Amino acid sequence: MGSGVAECELQLDYAFANRELLQRALTHPSFSAEQKTFQPDNQRLEFLGDAVLQLLTSDLLFERFPEMDEGKMTKIRSAVTKESALVAYARRLGLGSYLLLGKGEDRAGGRERPSNLGDAFEAVLGALYIDGGLPPARRLCERLLETSLKRPETLLAD
Repeated sequence: MGSGVAECELQLDYAFANRELLQRALTHPSFSAEQKTFQPDNQRLEFLGDAVLQLLTSDLLFERFPEMDEGKMTKIRSAVTKESALVAYARRLGLGSYLLLGKGEDRAGGRERPSNLGDAFEAVLGALYIDGGLPPARRLCERLLETSLKRPETLLAD
């Protein structure tokens, strides 16, 4: 396991009990396709991470804004979970530099490709959930959403 995993743990403020989960979360399908032996990629973790993100943002909104109606909470959740938001979270964590990419994907700028960054963020969130349950995933979401949730009305303007 490379030093990238340890550095990524520092950015996440979480030490994985099973570091292979984090490595898988950072493994793009293009990297897996180039390996001689099977190496799982991040797509299944991305699927799970998407659901974890939806649950945690819903819970945070429900808890922090008891007077807010369902329609507004839905719009805010949509704003903080859309691809551009996921890309911003991934960039704040520096996930692009930790991605395991195939040679062609790397040469083509895959470390900055929005879809790769958003997918990696969701996969990391899924890995956090599997490794430590909801508490570490929630801490990460709270940290990344802190600014947005201080002034949620700004998210309703779109």
